[in-house]
Amino acid sequence: MRNSIYQKYDFKAIGQAIKAARENKGLTREQLAEKLDLAPRYIMSVENQGQHPSFQVFYELITMFEISVDEYLFPDKPVERSTRRRQLDGLLDSLGEKDLIVLEATAQGIVKAKTAEEA
Repeated sequence: MRNSIYQKYDFKAIGQAIKAARENKGLTREQLAEKLDLAPRYIMSVENQGQHPSFQVFYELITMFEISVDEYLFPDKPVERSTRRRQLDGLLDSLGEKDLIVLEATAQGIVKAKTAEEA
């Protein structure tokens, strides 16, 4: 019987998060593979089959796509900033002041509508 410390981590959930983030950025698997100097098949294996990438590739993918690995490695602990939050922050950083004014008003409208529903 193998000790639990030596069990292999199931990478499929992180692979799926990488795939979703890649698609959200409008990148094809081929474009990502070219950026990282990897084979598209390798990217497909990481995304769909849970293949464990090297640490360097793992680091490049999670930083490129702003993926919070805490939510996958420590699922029972509260996450400070989820992957979605990190990606949204990245999008907000790319917007201008006028765009942020519109988004702020939209967010305030959502909060107001939620408050009205709860009342």
